[in-house]
Amino acid sequence: MAVTGIKENMEVIGADGVHVGTVDHVDGARIKLTKKDSGEGSHRGHHHYISTSLVAEVEGNKVRLSANSDVAVMFEEEKSEK
Repeated sequence: MAVTGIKENMEVIGADGVHVGTVDHVDGARIKLTKKDSGEGSHRGHHHYISTSLVAEVEGNKVRLSANSDVAVMFEEEKSEK
């Protein structure tokens, strides 16, 4: 799936149509999500990333993933501190 159509502020949704996050930008082979979608607790206030390999299609202003939202969030990564 070509990710060239993915733009800032697009909604990322799971295959089940449930909101996963909002695109901050594409960072290599990952979609960086905005901090406002960073979750709760220790995850709050951190950018999270979804692999572009999970993208099924880009339609309108939505990025639809090939996995349901509850599975997709399990694949979220935080920025590595290297």
